[in-house]
Amino acid sequence: MMLTSSDEDIRIAADAIKAGRLAAFPTETVYGLGGDAFTVSALAKIFEVKQRPRFDPLIVHIAALSALDMVADIEKLSSSAREKLDALCQRLWPGPLTVVLPKRHALPALATSGLPAVAVRFPAHPVAQKLIRYSTGAVAAPSANPFGYLSPTNAVHVQEQLGGRVDFIIDGGRSGIGVESTVLDITEEPPRIVRPGGVPREALEALIGHVGTGVPPPPDSASAPRAPGQLTSHYAPKTPLFLHDAMLDISFNPDEAYLFFDEETLGIWNRRNMQHIRHTGGRMFTLTRGTNKGTADKTLEAAANLFDMLHIIDKIKASAIHAQKAPDSGLGIAINDRLTRAAAKRMYHAGVDGMF
Repeated sequence: MMLTSSDEDIRIAADAIKAGRLAAFPTETVYGLGGDAFTVSALAKIFEVKQRPRFDPLIVHIAALSALDMVADIEKLSSSAREKLDALCQRLWPGPLTVVLPKRHALPALATSGLPAVAVRFPAHPVAQKLIRYSTGAVAAPSANPFGYLSPTNAVHVQEQLGGRVDFIIDGGRSGIGVESTVLDITEEPPRIVRPGGVPREALEALIGHVGTGVPPPPDSASAPRAPGQLTSHYAPKTPLFLHDAMLDISFNPDEAYLFFDEETLGIWNRRNMQHIRHTGGRMFTLTRGTNKGTADKTLEAAANLFDMLHIIDKIKASAIHAQKAPDSGLGIAINDRLTRAAAKRMYHAGVDGMF
């Protein structure tokens, strides 16, 4: 059932979560599929609905700093890590940051895929905060999409991908950031970004000093991920995606779609393929519009548009998508991470590489 973002409707969804059912809801990053973090049957239902492998841990969402103690055992952190966590909580929560912390024993092992650490986020979206507060105070919520496919940035995406498998979907409009949260493992020294996302590395380092970014080798059947979003193939459209450092040497094919980072590159490509432009059938897209923007503003806009644009391109049923990499700074790192994982799905199905 589709619900509005009214207080009354949010309480309907919250009551469903308290009863062990599932509700999809908006956050500032993407839409989440929520169930009570302490109800094993609800956690199992999340994995079932998403067809998510149980070795891939969930993110637990809270809506008050006081609730952190419900799911995480902060005393197990070093004094240095506790100081860094305090700085992050004060400046970046609520927001698009997930922190990996030692878990409370009471939190079901299914929420963390048996790991001793839990990924925790305090979302900034007011609908998400109300839903969490009105329900149980701790809601496990991966993205509200079939495992491995494009994350949803509006309620229609959820409905199209999950349909009647979700009890309630709260329509809170379009997600503003458009890529998932940054996942920071603070149990390590120095802390390490295990998934780039809505908070750039620069913002983290301004608060807590050096942050590592080396991600372990891709997990395989014998090596489960330590945090969400680490599988090689993920966040993928159904259409095969090819990722390019630059698009200018890509040959035109009327059956394929082209996703440019900005209009400048598209303009140059158009001029080189002028004789073909009228035959493209609307298969050229850009993540940013306008030419008088700095790189930071462009990557911010591109991140917000990324999944929405890929959903649109998927519906035109092109034979392939050629996508241009973003500048490798700020949110551009998160954009490139998602595009790289999307391209890995194509390689996996071709028998080359990856895991899905």
